[in-house]
Amino acid sequence: MGKRVLLRKCGHTKYQVRKDFSRTCNICSDTESPTTGTLFHKLKFRLLKAFYICFEMSTTTKSLSASQVARRYDISRQTAHYFMHKVREAMKSSESQKMDGKVQVDEFTIGGKEEGKQGRSYDTKKKKVLCAIQLSNQGKVKRFYAFKIPDYSSKSLRTIFDKHIDKTAYITTDEWKGYRPIKDYNITQKPSNDGKNFPILHKVIHQVKSWIRGIYSWVSEFNIDRYLAEYSFRINRSQSKETIFNNLIKRLIERKPIFQSQLVCP
Repeated sequence: MGKRVLLRKCGHTKYQVRKDFSRTCNICSDTESPTTGTLFHKLKFRLLKAFYICFEMSTTTKSLSASQVARRYDISRQTAHYFMHKVREAMKSSESQKMDGKVQVDEFTIGGKEEGKQGRSYDTKKKKVLCAIQLSNQGKVKRFYAFKIPDYSSKSLRTIFDKHIDKTAYITTDEWKGYRPIKDYNITQKPSNDGKNFPILHKVIHQVKSWIRGIYSWVSEFNIDRYLAEYSFRINRSQSKETIFNNLIKRLIERKPIFQSQLVCP
């Protein structure tokens, strides 16, 4: 006989399983949904539809917009929007496996063109993003991480080193002065030459920008890290397509519930 499941609310292990897979405790009669304590908590549509959405978000090259999901699965756009953000929350890195070997770091912006704003403009209204890629010995992308930053200061730039890069990594950046104070990492700086000295990194940056522009048109600063987490999740598992869906479902089950108020800009 398999191991009995511990009911989350009461802690008892004796229960009856109902047709909808909820469990009713034999001792206190509390009924617990199978989605309780997960990111599927209080799902407003069938769980099977949620699995289909997760499958498409994790296995398709470009994913889908909330409008596409709403039409395809016959749910409201707002419901699709909120659920997809929960999925993106599960896609966020655990920061447990740091990049080593050859690593490149750079920043870029997301947003429309602004007159008189070139390079690292501090007063730009665009979203500032910091990113890093780990390259294989063959020069291919092994891993990619990105998140928003408030500015281009050394303090802000350091965050990606501490979160995602191992101290043994051989790191290359352009000649921006903000990287110079980061002395405890093995950093080599060289001219960007309009991205020509970092062709793979800039190709990925271009793909991220095109993906956001093509699928979503625009993303808010409040949620941009969730979109970047989605892109990183897929690219980091592009060589393990057979397990990417199972990996995502496991994350959705293990993560604590996130409520609608946490998905809306205050």
